[in-house]
Amino acid sequence: DISILSDQFLAEVRGLKHRNVAAELLEKLLKDEIKVRSKRNLVQSQLFSDKLKKTLNAYHNRAIATHEVIEELIKLAKEMEAASKRGEELGLNDDEIAFYDALATNESAIKAMGDDKLKVIAAELIKMVRKSVTIDWNLRDGARAKIRVIVKRILNKWGYPPDLQEEAVKTVLQQAELLCADWMGDGQ
Repeated sequence: DISILSDQFLAEVRGLKHRNVAAELLEKLLKDEIKVRSKRNLVQSQLFSDKLKKTLNAYHNRAIATHEVIEELIKLAKEMEAASKRGEELGLNDDEIAFYDALATNESAIKAMGDDKLKVIAAELIKMVRKSVTIDWNLRDGARAKIRVIVKRILNKWGYPPDLQEEAVKTVLQQAELLCADWMGDGQ
């Protein structure tokens, strides 16, 4: 839970005498948070995983000093916390924000459609995909094709840009695979 990375905690880490211990602690906490996100939100987990890898590579290659990596990791922790709050600000639950993020991976889609339309599409995708998934849908070509058609119909219905649609469908299907096990556990 990213909330353990409170401002007070981050200030304490920033003030630790042994900087390398502080950097390792932050690295472990951020990796754990990314692992949690990887089960719920594909786009966020990939984004933050890439940022963490880039920062750690720079540190391990001695391109940045220990105090700089600590500051970068603290900045990343704050970005992750802000991303967690973004769903609340948009009025979306965790599943909806995951699908919203899948739809909004392309900046031009956000510009062309706007937040409100993407929120409506995300909510409709959740409803229709959740209704259509079965335990092994992602293993059966026919079931997978059915969900792909549902996703494409919803995107067409709402005017999602056609040039971005194929990538959005792919990302939405990957996101659905992540959430499917959780949905099956809820009994839909």
